[in-house]
Order: sequence, then structure tokens, then C-alpha cells
Amino acid sequence: MSSLPRRRLSPEESRLVALEAAREILLESGPQAVTLKAVATRIGKTHANLLHHFGSASGLQRALATFHARSICETIAATVLKTRAGTATSRDIVDLTFDAFDQEGGGALAAWMLASGNEDALDPIVESIHDLVDQLSLAPLIGEELQESTLALVLMALGDALMGGPLASSLGLPRSRARDLAEARLDAIVERWRAIDLQD
Repeated sequence: MSSLPRRRLSPEESRLVALEAAREILLESGPQAVTLKAVATRIGKTHANLLHHFGSASGLQRALATFHARSICETIAATVLKTRAGTATSRDIVDLTFDAFDQEGGGALAAWMLASGNEDALDPIVESIHDLVDQLSLAPLIGEELQESTLALVLMALGDALMGGPLASSLGLPRSRARDLAEARLDAIVERWRAIDLQD
């Protein structure tokens, strides 16, 4: 019995497969392990094939940061809409953001890229957040308040991912205290979202 021929992946599909593999490696072994060679080996491609798609190791890392940030922001956007409808809480948004930088490796990846001289390491995160704000059509309504809250939330999540555990321990505070503080700050703006929705 002959097997059906495998469908040839489009360039975009090949990139996606490579980025999924890169994210797996990031979670398994940390950002220093995300190399063209490692990803090529994981998906059964050549180093040259990965070079064609990403140009360099730093290009791969930046593409992974963009892929990661967009994926997380899509999830956060859905949760924000639920929050505005009263079916989710500001804590859900905080936990998603903190987990993206901590458990899902976003903070370690950004720190590794910056340490490796990739000065635009945070650009994909910033760009995805801008897209999120535009998608939710909140900027004209809340403006600078939303931008400031986003800045505070991302900085707190990034800092917590990189040094939250040791810092909280040295201060005698629970590990979750940074999330508690972020939640309290976000509660106020969530109430404003709901008030604006009620006026529409």
C-alpha cells in the first residue's frame, strides 16, 4: 500500500513550524538554546533552510519574540473583552501577562536578546501591544491612561520574571505580591472600560 505524497509546506507554513519548534526549545532549555542549528535539527531541516527564513540567529530570536508576543496579545485581547463584559477579571489579564514573561519564557528571551546586543529585543512586544490597543479600540477613549497602565503591567511582569522570586523573598513578601499590586492598578482602568461601554 503506497502512502500519499507529503504536501509541500508554503514558506509561511515552514516559518510557523520553525517558530513552534523554537518556542518548544525555549521552554525546555532556555533562550541560549534557541539556535538555527537546534531548530533545524528539531524539524528535520538544514541550517541553510533556516538561514533562508530568518537570516541569522538574532533574526530567529526576533521572529520568535514577535510570534510569542502576538500569540500572547491575542489571548489577552480575548480576556480583555471578557473582562469588559464582566465574565473575566483584571487578575486574569495580570496572570496571562506575568505568565507570558515567566512560565512561557518571554522575559528570559528578551533578557537574552538584550544581553546578546539585540537592542530592539522589546520592539516585538511593544508592537504587539500597540496592535492590541488598536484592536480593542480603547486608545481614543482612555488614551494615555491605558498606555501608562500597559507600561506598568509589562514592566512589572518582565521584572517579576527576571528577579521577582529572589526579591520578594529578600523583602519577606509573598511571591504573588507583584501580581497583587498589578491587579489593584488594573482594577481601576477596568472599571473605566466598563463605564465607557455602558455609555455607548
